[in-house]
Amino acid sequence: MSSDPNCIFCKIIEGKIPSKKVYEDDELFGFHDIAPWAPVHFMLVPKRHIASMSQLTPEDAALMGKIMILAPKLALENGCRPYPEGGFRVVINTGAEGGQEVQHLHVHVMGGPRPWLRG
Repeated sequence: MSSDPNCIFCKIIEGKIPSKKVYEDDELFGFHDIAPWAPVHFMLVPKRHIASMSQLTPEDAALMGKIMILAPKLALENGCRPYPEGGFRVVINTGAEGGQEVQHLHVHVMGGPRPWLRG
């Protein structure tokens, strides 16, 4: 599995930087955002270093599908209310103009009562 020694998310995955974990398996790591925009705000990241959504290949389809199936389950487990009254938002920032700050693919899952800090 590839990692980038200079990537903050790779360091979090490796346990070199502490995080509040919400999920872990062989492929994915989920943790709470340190600067949340919403009452519930965590991220799902692949353990393999992928710089952004732009670097995904057809071989990553199952990985991204797994993230999308896992997001609703974890959103509920972490305090989001069920659909349709409740809900959550899934955001993937890609590149500088897309607002990506950490160059490791990460999927934000945000929810909880409004108004939120941002968004």
